[in-house]
Amino acid sequence: MNSVLDASAVLALLLDEPGAARIEAHLGSGCVSAVNVAEVITKLMEKGFHRQQALGLWSGLGATVVDFTAEQAIETGLLRPATAAAGLSLGDRACLTLAARLGATALTTDRAWARINLGIAVELVR
Repeated sequence: MNSVLDASAVLALLLDEPGAARIEAHLGSGCVSAVNVAEVITKLMEKGFHRQQALGLWSGLGATVVDFTAEQAIETGLLRPATAAAGLSLGDRACLTLAARLGATALTTDRAWARINLGIAVELVR
């Protein structure tokens, strides 16, 4: 996998927001952490999508999902001090941890990620 999509990137793609084409180009060689899948479904439900609509959007994406392991959980927790000032969430840190583990680039729409430097490749897609 060359890229790991953050929930914000997946949502931009699903909702055809700015940056969607750039994200779509990474879909075939990218993956998503299971934590970010939960975030995507949560956000779709908060936006008023019905259960079947949210599930249909997600399943239509055809993304490769990577399970969240105990090792990743620990690494994600350890990132908190370095990312707290930028306000990165659990899902954000799970994406970064997976990207680090795979040697991949993390894709996000969240500009706050530009304020951190963890030695993990990050691409802002808009």
